[in-house]
Order: sequence, then C-alpha cells, then structure tokens
Amino acid sequence: MKISELAQRLDVSPHTLRYYEKIGLIRDVDRAGGRRVYTENALNWMRFILRLKQTGMPLKKIQRYSDLRHKGDSTLSERKAMLLSHRQDLEENINQLQSHLVALDQKIEIYETLEKEYDALRAGIEKT
Repeated sequence: MKISELAQRLDVSPHTLRYYEKIGLIRDVDRAGGRRVYTENALNWMRFILRLKQTGMPLKKIQRYSDLRHKGDSTLSERKAMLLSHRQDLEENINQLQSHLVALDQKIEIYETLEKEYDALRAGIEKT
C-alpha cells in the first residue's frame, strides 16, 4: 500500500510515517517507481508503535524497542523486560487515575447534596 493509504488506515499523517522511517521505527520499506510501498506487516508494526505511543511510552524508548526488534531473537528477553516495565508504569497510572476518579465522584456527591438542600430551602421560602 502507498504511504497515503497507510496514513489513512492509521489515522496519522504521511509526514509522521516519513519521520518514523527517518528515525528507524519503520525499516525495510520497499520502493516502486520511487514511491514507498508498505506491507501488512508494516501496518501491524505501526499499529503497535502507535499503541505504545498512546500509552505514554516515550519515542526514545520506542526507538530502543524497535532497534532491539530489528536485531532479532537474541533480544527477546530485553524487549519483554521493556514491555513489562511499561506495563507496570501503566498499572500505576491507572491506579492513580482511579484514585482521582473516586475523589471527583465524592466532590460531585457533595454538590448533588448541596443542590438538593438548596432546592428544598428555596421551595420552602417560596411557599411562605
């Protein structure tokens, strides 16, 4: 598929794909008539890169992971360790976000109680 097709399927710009190729995240891009041609493997790899990015992994770490992947099976343990570490970071972020959500829910409950009390007070004043 052409760069425009890949960009559309991934919802990124062609510029992003060219940049990722330039920094080594996308390798072994075929050329046909001077144009980039991407395979389904490239599509799947880019989906994974974007998922890592969306989960907060810094681009430098993604580059490191990509370099290790390119070196082959001798780096399996190191790649796994990187993903386990990132997973732990995500779990910590999720726990922190859940804590924030609980605090927000508690504050919302306070406002709902205050609104009911205010409405009841107003209704009482209007009756008199």
